[in-house]
Amino acid sequence: MLKIKDNVDLKELEKYEFEELCYSNNISWFWVKKDVSIDSRSKHIELYEETDYLLDDDLDILYDLIKANLVEKVEE
Repeated sequence: MLKIKDNVDLKELEKYEFEELCYSNNISWFWVKKDVSIDSRSKHIELYEETDYLLDDDLDILYDLIKANLVEKVEE
């Protein structure tokens, strides 16, 4: 599983065109772009795609985050 590193301020994701969204009942804030979302509590990256493959845009987003050294791999 991939997650944003703990030392990264989630506001930094705005540079990558992520948007902060709020869900009711104090569940969490999410940073969402295309089909990639990040839970602000755990900082886990999740992909939401209804097909069995990732779109190029989704891969580009993940690549940009990894290249910027903002992502780490963690065990589930």
